[in-house]
Amino acid sequence: MMQADALSQTFSALADPTRRAILESLTAGERTVLELAKPFEMSLPAVSKHLKVLEKAGLIQRGRDAQYRPCRLDPTRLKEVAEWLEEYRRFWEGSLDRLDDYLIELQNKEKAG
Repeated sequence: MMQADALSQTFSALADPTRRAILESLTAGERTVLELAKPFEMSLPAVSKHLKVLEKAGLIQRGRDAQYRPCRLDPTRLKEVAEWLEEYRRFWEGSLDRLDDYLIELQNKEKAG
């Protein structure tokens, strides 16, 4: 299970729409900072700050090949978040199933009485 501080750091990184868009871009494969910056109206240093947040949260890895700094998605943290959320999905599904059963019970009582 993911530690609470790592989970908080991951959710904090995911809270920003620019960082989510960067992650989405990386699902297609490695990208350079220039490639990642292209769709945004911001400076390269601003994009680099977003990348540092994603890297610190463990969501991406940045390589070094001379001047080429490829970025790639690291799905491990996202898998941990999905597993954490899965517990709540099961809770809500169970709650909705119980509500559905209760409503059916009420409808049956109305028909009978």
